[in-house]
Amino acid sequence: MSVMIVGADRLGNIKKNLQVYGMCDIRHVSGRMVSDQKKFAIPRSISLVVVLTDFVNHGTAKNVKAQAKQQGVQTIFAKRSWCSVVEQLEKHNFRLAVAEN
Repeated sequence: MSVMIVGADRLGNIKKNLQVYGMCDIRHVSGRMVSDQKKFAIPRSISLVVVLTDFVNHGTAKNVKAQAKQQGVQTIFAKRSWCSVVEQLEKHNFRLAVAEN
C-alpha cells in the first residue's frame, strides 16, 4: 500500500511503524514550503493520505482534503504521535499486516 504523509519536518518512528500495517511505499511532504501548499499534488499511486494536523496550516489541509476527495483517496487526520495515528488507522479499519511478538 502506498501512503503519503503531509506535515511535520521529521516523522520519527511513524514511518517504521506504518510498515507493520503493510504500508511499504511511504512518501513524506512537510507542507511548510509555499510550493507544498499551492502546487501540492497527490500521485495516482497513493492509496492513503495521512495529514498530521499539528504541523499543517488550514490552507494546506483543505487543499489536501479536496484533492484526495477528487481522486477517491482515503484520508485520515491525526496528530504527530503514533498513538493518534494508530487510533485513526483503526477507526478507518486498517489492521496489522504482520503479527506482533
